[in-house]
Amino acid sequence: MSSREENIDSKDNVMVSISSPSTGRQAKPDGDVDDAMEYAIRNKTENPKYDKSRDAKLLRKIDFFLMPIICCLYAIQFMDKLTNSLASILGLRTELRMHGNMYSWTGSAFYLGYMVFEFPAVRFLQSFPVSKTLSVFIVLWGVVLCLHSIPNYAGFVALRTILGILESSITPGLVIITSQYYRGANPDAGAKEKSKYKDEIFLRTAWWFASTGFGIIVGSAIAYAIVVHQDSYSIQAWKLIFIVTGVITIFVGLVFLVHVPDKPTKAWFLTEEEKKLVVERIRVNQQGFGNKKFKIYQFKEALLDLRTWLFFLAALSISLPTGGLTNFGSILLAEGFGYSLKKTMLMQMPVGAVNICGCVIFAWLHRFVESRMFWATFGNAVTFAAQCMLAFGKTNQIMFAGYIVQSLGPIAFICLLANISSNVTGHTKKVTVNAILLVGYCVGNLIGPQTFLDSEAPNYKTAKACIVAFGLLNLLLFVLIWLSYLWDNRKKNRAYAEAGEIDMFENYEFADLTDKENPLFRYKI
Repeated sequence: MSSREENIDSKDNVMVSISSPSTGRQAKPDGDVDDAMEYAIRNKTENPKYDKSRDAKLLRKIDFFLMPIICCLYAIQFMDKLTNSLASILGLRTELRMHGNMYSWTGSAFYLGYMVFEFPAVRFLQSFPVSKTLSVFIVLWGVVLCLHSIPNYAGFVALRTILGILESSITPGLVIITSQYYRGANPDAGAKEKSKYKDEIFLRTAWWFASTGFGIIVGSAIAYAIVVHQDSYSIQAWKLIFIVTGVITIFVGLVFLVHVPDKPTKAWFLTEEEKKLVVERIRVNQQGFGNKKFKIYQFKEALLDLRTWLFFLAALSISLPTGGLTNFGSILLAEGFGYSLKKTMLMQMPVGAVNICGCVIFAWLHRFVESRMFWATFGNAVTFAAQCMLAFGKTNQIMFAGYIVQSLGPIAFICLLANISSNVTGHTKKVTVNAILLVGYCVGNLIGPQTFLDSEAPNYKTAKACIVAFGLLNLLLFVLIWLSYLWDNRKKNRAYAEAGEIDMFENYEFADLTDKENPLFRYKI
């Protein structure tokens, strides 16, 4: 049982006091509750009768206004990472006199900055308006990318580190925005309810993460055009790549600033009625828009949650292979497979196409077998097989096929991000788990380029062995995460059955309760 006390003073300030059913912890009127609860109380929203047509129309409207700019941003982010690999075969290494493992450190430096700044980045996102904060980071990273065209080696590494710092906010920011507008499926709903409440978060996360494929295609096309016409430019080709992508990034950052609202209740493209409907439609998530107050108990819960560290290890094992191939993919194609400069640029494009189609198709298949963990684990198995082809293939054709198909690896990372969006509640806990996952992502990406030893060029046997080993580890970790969700849901169901019906306070979905302390919360599997 829990208590609820609500008062509205003469200045219309909402006062809410609630206690968690599992911990008895009081949610006080000093910012403990989620922004969505304050809105729900002020506007006296109530769960309206479900209208399939109206709900579908609202969902299409949200998709129309948000998904294109979010997908564009994520494509630009990956294109910016790819510029380092493309520039490496266009004169970057020669111009900056790189030898030994000096080039490897240009890749690792990016993720070193990313890792060091990840916790400050998520605190910025929690403390300040999400979209405005992201926009500032995007514009600054575009400026820094342009500056890559002017330094010596030491300056270049320093700029790569700063670039990592600035990009560290993007993924956690988009995870927050996705959970503000879209629903996860209700795991306890009956068949009729499940037909209404599809898992929107998994598919939308797949859309924007799969946009990295567009980044690969567009980045490769830009590099190819520069190579074809390089005699027409007064600036070296590798420098021009950084300038072009930097200018594009600055433009996207400015568009993001004026286009994307900080939360649904401030969305310029929604009517007042639609804003209320957005609040009501995400009740099924049992979380709201966000809470600016840092809650130490949620931080501790995140650190003591075993799944947090499974996420960390899974992110590391996913990103170690991709981190190495992102930075050395062009070198592997040009020097290992013997492709010409122009052909190397073009042969990156199939990787982008597989990334786009594969990730979205796997997420779409979730509509038929409603288990994101099933599809992520299956995608991991396919990726692992492709990694074995790349590492142990006897011909260039087999190895290239493996190189292309292994780009399905992001399916697993999409699942991790979707799990944080919908399966980690309590805003402080969510941003903490998000940060820890991305630190694992950084560690893997930092180590990945170091496995490509200069002395083993052009075959890079150590790197290929690491790709296979960590691919297998990732597959096993996802099985453990899946089992942990099943175990915890059964444990919650037993506790609920023993306690009988639990009387929750009004708008408890927006009380900023964690997934552990909310007895009615079930994990989406």
